[in-house]
Amino acid sequence: MKDKAVASPCNSICTLNDDDICIGCYRSADEIRNWSFLDNEQKLDVLIICGERNRKDNPFY
Repeated sequence: MKDKAVASPCNSICTLNDDDICIGCYRSADEIRNWSFLDNEQKLDVLIICGERNRKDNPFY
């Protein structure tokens, strides 16, 4: 049985900041561009990085 694909974290707030990080999902432009080519493990790694970016930018959220 094939694993279910990891869903994109996109929330339709598609604006990149000065560091090329989306202010909606916290993926880099490269991570967004490559998302459909990543396997599930790689996607989960990206989601962990996105969470770290979010916590860094929003420490009290």
